[in-house]
Amino acid sequence: MACPLTKGRVEPCKDSIGGLKEVYFSTAFGDLDASTLESADDSIENFDSTTATVFKYDLRGTSSFEGAVNSSRDTGTSFFTQTLNLSLKKLSAADNKEIKLLAYGRPQIIVRDYNDNYFLVGREHGAELTGGTMVTGAAMGDMSGYTLTFEAQEATPANFVNVDSNDGSSMVVGTTTITITSGSDF
Repeated sequence: MACPLTKGRVEPCKDSIGGLKEVYFSTAFGDLDASTLESADDSIENFDSTTATVFKYDLRGTSSFEGAVNSSRDTGTSFFTQTLNLSLKKLSAADNKEIKLLAYGRPQIIVRDYNDNYFLVGREHGAELTGGTMVTGAAMGDMSGYTLTFEAQEATPANFVNVDSNDGSSMVVGTTTITITSGSDF
């Protein structure tokens, strides 16, 4: 079976930066099921529901997102592992409870990077909280907080999400309005 390419790629400009701004956790698996994919690039134009709610986590520092290709000639299979590593500063009892709930569930996660790209992690199967730490640090300058690793295995790479607008309280994707619940200061 032939699997023909559809286009080439030129060397892009050096105007991109690394790092993540924020992540948005769905309240329950299935809230962010994609109903409409752009045929040219498989980006998400719309979600099944007309409304959804997500919980926003602000990020600064060492959080990262990676998509790995897993392809085997021997078995004839290909899949993509999506890994989200989060560093959340400061410890709290309220955060402990939320992390427990994240571990119990399998949320879909929208990741926003510093280039204002949005990606959906765990579109078909959700993301699993596969590991992490609660750390106090040893010295005054050490991190006191959480490190969390989420992993999703999907048939496709993490899809870009075509966000029409994001005013901090809601995000619009096609005909879907996603209510954003932000965290509170401690």
